[in-house]
Amino acid sequence: MSDAPLPQPPAQPASGRPTARTAAVIPAAGRGVRLGPGAPKALRTLGGTPMLIHAIRAMADSRAVSLVVVVAPPEGAAEVKTLLDAHSLPDRTDFVVVPGGQTRQESVKLGLDALPPGFDIVLVHDAARPLVPVDTVDAVVEAVRDGAPAVVPALPLADTVKQVEPAAVPGEPEPVVATPDRSLLRAVQTPQGFDRAALVRAHGTVTDNVTDDASMVEQLGLNVVTVPGHEEAFKVTRPLDLVLAEAVLARRRLNDGF
Repeated sequence: MSDAPLPQPPAQPASGRPTARTAAVIPAAGRGVRLGPGAPKALRTLGGTPMLIHAIRAMADSRAVSLVVVVAPPEGAAEVKTLLDAHSLPDRTDFVVVPGGQTRQESVKLGLDALPPGFDIVLVHDAARPLVPVDTVDAVVEAVRDGAPAVVPALPLADTVKQVEPAAVPGEPEPVVATPDRSLLRAVQTPQGFDRAALVRAHGTVTDNVTDDASMVEQLGLNVVTVPGHEEAFKVTRPLDLVLAEAVLARRRLNDGF
């Protein structure tokens, strides 16, 4: 990780309009209890490399991204800085590590606060989605550049979905109250992309019903659009997900010849 000064705002082109630059914020302060005891989820290894490093490389592989802010566990910023220094990362991208908060929302806000001027597009990416392809990252950035305040990669649902009345006791049968039309539903992934001003305003005003950053922008009354997601951008949450991620990585290495 370079100790060089953070990148400065770009010079204006002849048109007088500054070129929009993109930064990525990766909240990685969670412990990931569903993966079981051990290191925080982002520091679990995948193919011998921490998932966090895979996620950082996934952002840095996009030529649109020139800064990655990693939000570390509150007491683990030094450990994460050491981790970044120990791994090869693209030279064209700058990397910053800041301590996170007690919740994901707090951590994203701290990552936003660490961004210097000159970055008008912000990606927020889950460290637990280590294998998102660069084409997906680029599609999100391009949609924000085209004017969308918020963009999410998303996939159609393969399974039928049931809306239920939650059981009073976990594990008890739950009555079905509706079957939504799955053709109108999408499973949302990351990175989610934002006009920086819109995301900053959302984090400054929205506190309730927060499921992801895009939902916060929705509550401002701004438009959120989707772009096609990718099946390999799944979230590693359970032990079975880790097995699948290892298989995807092994296939990539075989196909890429390394």
